[in-house]
Amino acid sequence: MQWGKVLGGLAGAAALLGLGIILGHFAIPKGANPPAPSASASQDLDPEILETIMGQLDASRIRENLRELSREPHLASSPQDEALVQLLLRRWRDPESGLDSAEASTYEVLLSFPSQEQPNHVAIVGPSGTILFSCRQSEENLTGEQGGPDVVPPYAAYAPPGTPQGLLVYANRGSEDDFKELQAQGIQLKGTIALTRYGGVGRGAKAVNAAKHEVAGVLVYTDPADINDGRSLPNETFPHSWHLPPSGVERGSYYEYFGDPLTPYLPANHSSFRLDPATASGFPPIPIQPIGFEDAKVLLCNLQGPSAQADWQGALGCDYKLGPGFEPGGMFAGSQVNLSVHNRLELRNSSNVLGIIRGAVEPDRYVLYGNHRDSWVHGAVDPSSGTAVLLELSRVLGTLLKKGIWRPRRSIVFASWGAEEFGLIGSTEFTEEFFYKLQERAVAYINVDISVFANATLRAQGTPPVQSVIFSAAKQIPAPGPGSLSIYDNWIRYFNRSSPVYGLVPSVGSLGAGSDYAPFIHFLGISSMDIAYTYDRSKTSARTYPTYHTAFDTFGYVEKFVDPGFSSHQAVARTVGNVLLRLSDSLFLPLNVSDYSETLQSFLQAAQLYLGPLLEKHSISLGPLVTAVEKFERAAVALGQRISALQKGTFDPLQVRMLNDQLMLLERAFLNPRAFPEERYYSHVLWAPRNNFLDTFPGLASAFLRAIDTDPGSAAWAEVQRQLSIVVVALEGAAATLRPVADL
Repeated sequence: MQWGKVLGGLAGAAALLGLGIILGHFAIPKGANPPAPSASASQDLDPEILETIMGQLDASRIRENLRELSREPHLASSPQDEALVQLLLRRWRDPESGLDSAEASTYEVLLSFPSQEQPNHVAIVGPSGTILFSCRQSEENLTGEQGGPDVVPPYAAYAPPGTPQGLLVYANRGSEDDFKELQAQGIQLKGTIALTRYGGVGRGAKAVNAAKHEVAGVLVYTDPADINDGRSLPNETFPHSWHLPPSGVERGSYYEYFGDPLTPYLPANHSSFRLDPATASGFPPIPIQPIGFEDAKVLLCNLQGPSAQADWQGALGCDYKLGPGFEPGGMFAGSQVNLSVHNRLELRNSSNVLGIIRGAVEPDRYVLYGNHRDSWVHGAVDPSSGTAVLLELSRVLGTLLKKGIWRPRRSIVFASWGAEEFGLIGSTEFTEEFFYKLQERAVAYINVDISVFANATLRAQGTPPVQSVIFSAAKQIPAPGPGSLSIYDNWIRYFNRSSPVYGLVPSVGSLGAGSDYAPFIHFLGISSMDIAYTYDRSKTSARTYPTYHTAFDTFGYVEKFVDPGFSSHQAVARTVGNVLLRLSDSLFLPLNVSDYSETLQSFLQAAQLYLGPLLEKHSISLGPLVTAVEKFERAAVALGQRISALQKGTFDPLQVRMLNDQLMLLERAFLNPRAFPEERYYSHVLWAPRNNFLDTFPGLASAFLRAIDTDPGSAAWAEVQRQLSIVVVALEGAAATLRPVADL
């Protein structure tokens, strides 16, 4: 990192002090605000301070933050993105509401952009070479915000350049099974252009799957059935409603992994070794380009061939056919589709911004709260709704800090990540650079990317130990709207599950790789969560908010359709602020490791039910796994009892510290960096990618499915045994982590 930026133009000695601060030394320099009077070894969460903070989080200030953040498009590494870096630094260095320190650190990363000189283009080309139809190269300028020079045209980031031309086929969502279905129907795929819908599989996977079948190029569109509940007419969509207009195109990264593509496992500093872009892996193998559904309708509704099966049909108002090619008697008879992609790769500087509040008692324990800053266009929902909340929460905490009213027990790190949209780059580079420091000292990571998808209910994802702290926060905060329900009570109406321990509780989802929490949980093993407000799924089948990654995601869209009054933004700020204070100020960390037992029992039962019978035939016993789960459960219960006993009596602060470290380090015990060598950064044996329907230990399930059709004694069955051993060792290691520290 370029730490010289830490304190502006101060001398080198001051810059070194800033380096010490961010790396965890956290000595309070002369002239800084002293710790609050209550900052002693027994400092605990102060309910009055918590109430004060909840009351000061202001919806109108969040609204103004969002207006400022989303005024201009701010694509990663653009001048507008850099302007927001400076805005964050000004806010976090403000003498009345700023933090202890703030800095920007820069990485040199590989990004992908469309060519300005040769715009990407999709056209129907007649037999004589005449262009009969061209898809839009930009979205319709409906509100005056879609046509500016800083609005990047729709493109597929990291898609290679190329100009393939061929007959069009419709391949549903572009999954491996979808292409196999086309082959089963006798459709020749070699040299074709495949039209696919968003959803089902990841963006890049559509091109990977297509290339396996020798498809020459891929188009991607958002079907109104998947995002608009079938609505597709201009008067039914934005700006008349929150639905995606016909010209809307979802941009996105098509890179397979996360982090800078050229420096895997290394921070992308100027001096770092870099892979050759020509041979680096993870990029789409063939050209791919997103288009709007108004253009997709022209292509799809003129196809010939057999009708697609019912679950491949959409809402474009015609019978979806498979192709290849257009109807013989139609206007495009004998025509092909030409796909011209002219994207380029560029090394660019991208910045993270970090704001620090030093802890009064445990300054070397960090509670991290992050959100990315970059957007594809204006990005009012994604990500600026999250940044607007982050800025308001840091303002309230900074004001109390500057007045000397409050200082947290543990240190708080606010983070604005750069280049997330290109593949979680800023957060990944940060975790690579400070891998050991974070593994040793980070308590938890809170992510608020999109803070408000819609205004119906809370939505939370996280590892099992964070469930209880989210529940505690949600119970304390009133839900937006009429009535007297808490956020918790409102949440349980929309998303719930039956827990064998607690009864009916809200559902907390698991963490995939959709935002900046991914490197923290999968790579570092840090307890993580993602919090947002979202929509009522009984009223819409939309896979996300409709203008996602389009030029229609603007401040006016949020104010009119997503969260009028910004009460849901305020609710998220209060929820996240409450969670943050509980994690940073509670004497005992509010991480309930016993909640992992439900997950482990669920995984074990699924393994016994779906894998057990065939494993037995191959002389592979699940007995050691059963024993390991039981060991973990006993250790978790015993740790909980020790904590309860300490809370009721007198205690040595060192005992508290040791117990908190056990709670903090549990998640690390589930890491095995050699468990999934084919999966970059994934090392958590419970939350690795699960490319199958089995809701059980992911490595074991994947190995099992690969081995099913192989002979006894094969390498595939040996891998099943290896994966089983990996899980058993991880569970036994986790149990050992929870036992009294003197028990070796």
